[in-house]
Amino acid sequence: MCTTCGCGHGETTINGIAPVRRKRAAATAGVGHSYRLPGHAEHAPTGPLGAAHAPDVDPERTIRLEHDILASNDALAAQNRARLAAQGIFALNLVSSPGSGKTTLLVETIKQWKQSQQLQKHPAVAVIEGDQQTANDADRIRATGAPAVQINTGKGCHLDAHMVAGAIDTLAGEQALADNSLLLIENVGNLVCPAAFDLGEAHKVAILSVTEGEDKPLKYPDMFRAADLMILSKTDLLPYLDFDVEAAIAMARQVRPNLEVICLSTKTGEGMDQWLAWLKAGCRQAQQ
Repeated sequence: MCTTCGCGHGETTINGIAPVRRKRAAATAGVGHSYRLPGHAEHAPTGPLGAAHAPDVDPERTIRLEHDILASNDALAAQNRARLAAQGIFALNLVSSPGSGKTTLLVETIKQWKQSQQLQKHPAVAVIEGDQQTANDADRIRATGAPAVQINTGKGCHLDAHMVAGAIDTLAGEQALADNSLLLIENVGNLVCPAAFDLGEAHKVAILSVTEGEDKPLKYPDMFRAADLMILSKTDLLPYLDFDVEAAIAMARQVRPNLEVICLSTKTGEGMDQWLAWLKAGCRQAQQ
């Protein structure tokens, strides 16, 4: 299980394909496993299998396991980042609690991006979707015409760099990841563990909906500290809620000073131009 949160591993699929696994070398047996997708190169270990939260586990061994899995993850994340940078791809890791509106935001973003693309030649866009089960979100993305890979984590509660490396391979194998493009990664809905796992993205974007409460950034500081942008979503609902926008932003900036914030509604269009401009600026920087 994951030493960060205790979630289970071993049920991951990418576009419905179960990765091929084999045990690691004897020197690290019991710490993790590696996998490869059929037709793709083998990747480094995905994570520990030790019971980190079991009462009889030596705390020092638990720390070693956590170090091993995060070090392995970070090493592959660096490879992902170098690979994306070499292709001029601007990659974002969208993180939030369940129900914040990540997929709806992606769908509307892609629709408007494609409309602008026809006029201004914006980069192509592809999506990696992370959920424990179902391909519902990937199907919604594909309905916009954008390519999408669905990662199902099974009992896992977050994406890691190894899963994303496999998804990038899949997109590349389908010739769906163009140079100088935009890659949007929707993480599993969770404000805890995704903060600890670098995927190789340029930025984490934390999405906080106005239905969740202003103090979420203080309750889950690691996530908002790791983010470079916070999107305050579903602002069209503000007239019906007791939610203080300024207080929410102030609390987020207690955790991450000078955190950039975009207030956004996919229903009214508020903030969409600002969000699209932020994406375009990131793409230009990645291409340079």
